[in-house]
Amino acid sequence: MYQILLREDLVPGIHLFKVAAPKVASKAQAGQFVVIRIDEKGERIPLTIADWDRAEGSVTIVFMEVGTTTHRLALLKAGDAINDFIGPLGLPTHIDKFGTVVCVAGGFAVATIMPIARSMRQKGNKVISIMGARNKDLIFWEDELRSVSDQLIVTTDDGSYGRKGLVTEPLKELLEGDEEINRVIAIGPSVMMKYSALTTEPFGVDTIVSLNPIMVDGTGMCGCCRVSVGGETKFACVDGPDFDGHQVDWDLLFARQRSYLDEEKCSFDQWQSQMDSK
Repeated sequence: MYQILLREDLVPGIHLFKVAAPKVASKAQAGQFVVIRIDEKGERIPLTIADWDRAEGSVTIVFMEVGTTTHRLALLKAGDAINDFIGPLGLPTHIDKFGTVVCVAGGFAVATIMPIARSMRQKGNKVISIMGARNKDLIFWEDELRSVSDQLIVTTDDGSYGRKGLVTEPLKELLEGDEEINRVIAIGPSVMMKYSALTTEPFGVDTIVSLNPIMVDGTGMCGCCRVSVGGETKFACVDGPDFDGHQVDWDLLFARQRSYLDEEKCSFDQWQSQMDSK
């Protein structure tokens, strides 16, 4: 069992857990994830590692309430325990001295981009971060991301905070500017990653995306995270989660994401019915 040391409610529907997991913390690297199971009857879900403290032996995860398991997870509090907390899994993000790196985070993916931006800066890169959300109420970790970036740009779809627009707009401006951009890391909803890759492609800038959104069991056993990258079949959980955004078959990825929508809705409806009857 893995005890929850700290719980923070970051914004509505998005929560942070700091979990006691010394073995995972001892090896965690930016870009990796864990697979958790709340109890013996629960499903396995992958969650990206947002931070870790090797001395404390803790791992931080940030999750959004979407389906049955994440809603159940949101009912837990500090002092409660999670049955399984397996990791670190996946290949870590390739960190090197590239020059100027733009880190683009859509929605709650700021928790994923944070350790990557930090590692890139520690390696000697200039880091420009762009974070976007639908509105001001969904912005979190702005100060934290600013602290590991040389420049931070904040956007909201409705203009309620920062500049109005999508993250791809300042990204394009940077690419069109006088400063050479050597690498882009774009993480967030799949459609946002697709359009980030389409934005950088004409400029020939290497663009890395993280395909966590299509994982299920996280070990390559279920095959649900099959993706086509450069015409080759890859598994997001064991070959990634990072891939060249210009080589991903996005249409196939979107189709795979829709594969279990009916089952997911059925599961949530059944759980909600059970909760309502209590």
